[in-house]
Amino acid sequence: MAKLCQINRNKKREKMVAKYAKKRAALKAVIADKNSSAEEVFEANLKLAKLPRNSSKVRIHNRCELTGRSHGFYRKLKLSRIQLRKLSNEAQVPGMKKSSW
Repeated sequence: MAKLCQINRNKKREKMVAKYAKKRAALKAVIADKNSSAEEVFEANLKLAKLPRNSSKVRIHNRCELTGRSHGFYRKLKLSRIQLRKLSNEAQVPGMKKSSW
């Protein structure tokens, strides 16, 4: 189990990303637009830099939904490898069973 503070910090970042998503996308559109003047691009860059760092999507870390473990993470299932193995042995994951040969 990961530290609770790490899990809560990640949840806080996810909320902040959702809150500032529209504003961040609008500013990035102004910066990427070829028809924008240099002053508009400069102002958009300044406004983008003033937004909170945790509002960037890159700062979110993938974590297991059950334990909060960050390593060995399967994106499709949102579980760590350890929990995936445990749940598949208990036949809790649809379409997955333990193989043996």
